[in-house]
Amino acid sequence: MDFEFARDEYNGLLKRRELEFLLTFEGATPSRRQILGKLCALQNVPEDRVVLDSIKTSFGKQELNGYARIYEDVETLKATEPGYLVERSSAPETGEGAEEA
Repeated sequence: MDFEFARDEYNGLLKRRELEFLLTFEGATPSRRQILGKLCALQNVPEDRVVLDSIKTSFGKQELNGYARIYEDVETLKATEPGYLVERSSAPETGEGAEEA
């Protein structure tokens, strides 16, 4: 997986960085959990402060466009983001055996 960041801006009012990226990959489309892990490793931030908002793929291409937000602290993230996005970004570690195979 190779990330190419199209936009990286800081939003001081909401205490977050807003990232737009293009991700190229080989084989099957990576899961949200894999994308989140790689993004956090590249940006050197903990996973509980990142919300992966949207992922859009195009038919026949091995690339996707994504949008993520990195918050300064967990409290700001929970106060700002809708509950379903927070829940989606903090998927449980167990029960993913089928995705990792």
